[in-house]
Order: sequence, then C-alpha cells, then structure tokens
Amino acid sequence: MCGIVGLLVKREDFRERLGQLVTPMLDCMGTRGPDSAGLAVFHEPLESAQRRFGLFTAQVGFDWQAFHTDFTSSTGCEGSLRCVASHASKVSSIAVNDFKIWLKRAYPAVHLISVGRAIEMYKDEGHPGEIAERFHFRELQGTHAVGHTRMATESAVSPAHAHPYTAGEDFCLVHNGSLSNPFSIRRKLERRGITFETDNDTEAGCRFLEWRMREGDTLEQAIETSFSELDGFFTFLMATADRMVLVRDAFACKPAVAAETDDYVAVSSEFRALAHLPDIQSANVFEPAPEQIYSWTL
Repeated sequence: MCGIVGLLVKREDFRERLGQLVTPMLDCMGTRGPDSAGLAVFHEPLESAQRRFGLFTAQVGFDWQAFHTDFTSSTGCEGSLRCVASHASKVSSIAVNDFKIWLKRAYPAVHLISVGRAIEMYKDEGHPGEIAERFHFRELQGTHAVGHTRMATESAVSPAHAHPYTAGEDFCLVHNGSLSNPFSIRRKLERRGITFETDNDTEAGCRFLEWRMREGDTLEQAIETSFSELDGFFTFLMATADRMVLVRDAFACKPAVAAETDDYVAVSSEFRALAHLPDIQSANVFEPAPEQIYSWTL
C-alpha cells in the first residue's frame, strides 16, 4: 500500500521547524507502511566544491569516528562527519567518484545512499514512528523533505529497499504503486552503463528519470517521457535541491492530496497526515489530477 509525504516550507522561520512538522506526517502514514521508512531532507546548498555523502552500515557498533579519521589520513581531504546510529552524513570536497572508489576499497560494508550539496538521507527497517525517533527526525532543519512508509509487495524488506531512492546528485523519489516493466527499463539503462543496487521497481523509475535529466531533459520533460516508457500505477513525489514535484499516472488509482498556503506546500497519501499543520483550515486542499505535473520551487 505505502504512504508518501512531502513538505516544502516557504517561510524562513519554518525551516527550523521542518522536522517537527514532517515527523507527524510520516508517523501517521505508518498504517499504510509499517515495514520500513525513510526521509530525505534538503538544506541550503553547501559551497560548490563540497558534497554531503549519506552513509549507512548494518554493522552493529560501527566506529564512525575511526571511519572519519581513516578517511582524512587516507585521502588528505578535510571535512566533517555527523553520525546517528547506523547512518552518517559526511561533508567533504573530495570528488564524488574518488569517494566512491575509496569507500568501496576501504569500507565495503558501508553504503552510499545519497550525495549532493543539499540532500541528507535516512532510511531503515521498522515502523516509521520508531525510525523517526531513532534518527531524531524532529530535530531536523531544512527547506523541504520527502518521506515514505513502505508495505513491501514485490521485493525484500531492507534499508536498501526502503524509500526514498536516489540517483545522481540532489535528486530523490518516493513511490506509491507498482511498475509492471521495471526489468525492461533496467536492461535499457544497464546497456548504457547504469548500475542498480536492488531489484525494486521504484529504483528503475528513479534511475530512468535521472538518466533522462543527464541526457539534457528538465525534470518535467523526463516525466513527460516516462508516461510512455513506465508501465504500471504510480504516484511519484520527487525532490531536487530547490523544489518538490508530484505526478500521478493516467489512472490516478494511488491516492494523493496536496495542501498549499502562503507558508508551505504539503503532500501526503491521505489528508489526516496534514491535519496538524499550521493554518491547514485555510489551505488550498486539492486532489492532484492524473498525468499533471505539479512543481513547487523554493
């Protein structure tokens, strides 16, 4: 079934409250997806030479400080590390490909789950409320966030299979629905050198859209192309460094509701996840139309 949530705040002072506002949305959608959950938060972008690397490991008691020290001594690159349980956020000016090569060689059990100047990612197994508490979601600050609660239907329950999915830099996607042709999409992309990390259908959709953008499409053009390439049912909620984008397939059988005020834009699978938001009674609340692209920019 799955649940999606998204919140983009327009007011400066709301950015300090982003985690407080979005966490109840995610927890509420736990009834639609109790298996695993995740949240991608976007901050003001780092300097152009820096990247924030989102990391995860299943190793219990992993020594993130030793990881940080080893990285600095091995690469000669300075930077900062913020760790919370099994996840860490590493900021450095090292080139993305160089970091990937170092990580695979030195720490094969540590997985790169996101990269960019703005994005920070957390996802894991368990009920969304437990995950929010584990990673202190209420304390998160930023400009916008998208999250997902998963009820697995076609692939394993694991942190890797949890949403959001990322591809490239500062791009993520959450999905409610099921694609019927993910493996044909996957073969098409693999012939172009694109690698996959899971057998999840959502990853195929995410990497397809990011590939089209690398080929020169805008996100909107990539989505328009996906209408004829991706087969199945979907409500996609996507985020980049400066915007949040929603689209539903032609049948619009997977639910979605949006609420917009002068202060924020909020999206969820059900209105009850939005009911706590400030001034919701005065919001423009609507059901997004099928195959119409809704894009909200900071």
